[in-house]
Amino acid sequence: MITGLAALTLHGFASAPPLPSLDTFDVLVPRLRRLRSAGCARIVRTAALPVAEQVTGVPVAPVARALADAVAELTDAGAVRRLLTEAVRGGHCEPAAVVRELNRARLLNRPHVVDAVDTLLAEGRALAEDRLYRMVREHGLPEPVWNVDLRLPGGPHLGGLDAYWPEHAVAVELDTRAHRQGGTHDEDALWSEYTRKREHLERLGITVVHLTPRKLRDSLEQQAAVVRTALMAAADREPAAYVVVLPR
Repeated sequence: MITGLAALTLHGFASAPPLPSLDTFDVLVPRLRRLRSAGCARIVRTAALPVAEQVTGVPVAPVARALADAVAELTDAGAVRRLLTEAVRGGHCEPAAVVRELNRARLLNRPHVVDAVDTLLAEGRALAEDRLYRMVREHGLPEPVWNVDLRLPGGPHLGGLDAYWPEHAVAVELDTRAHRQGGTHDEDALWSEYTRKREHLERLGITVVHLTPRKLRDSLEQQAAVVRTALMAAADREPAAYVVVLPR
């Protein structure tokens, strides 16, 4: 299957070069195939071949894999940043999928790639927040307070939330984490902190709905139904502890 820059062009990336301008076309093949690069075809070997997508009748690597193979050959920080940003902004794939492939290709030790990933994650976070706003407004949910911190009166900080319905004691938190090094200490600590926060809030009677960018992209109506169910169930629960809501 075609991968790298040529694959991104076939996927419709405006920031990828037009096909006639490319000197080589990367072709992804299983590692044990006895093939050699020839002419404009450059062989890229892989232990695990992804499922190809058909684009204009040509087998093409999925966007996240094609991005990783393209970035492996690029040293221009601006070009890398433009490709990664377009992947998310154009709705081609989620940041976590891109970071997973970059991690698998061992590209996250390159400073210009790390900088581009930071931009990618910020872009993905902004898009996820926008989808969350749309979910509330397009599906008739009551308006929450947005981007708040919770605190016990005179007590400790409980954590930040993306949306909170004080009268129902229901919270939404977006999980926009992207694993950079396959279970690093920082990632494990972040997940542990998230879990502790959720468990603490739930002990106080606050329902926490966990949403990911992918869920919001692929099933907005279904996620709205999940939140609506949590809001409706509030009447049947014991009243939550009183908490102070502060802007974040």
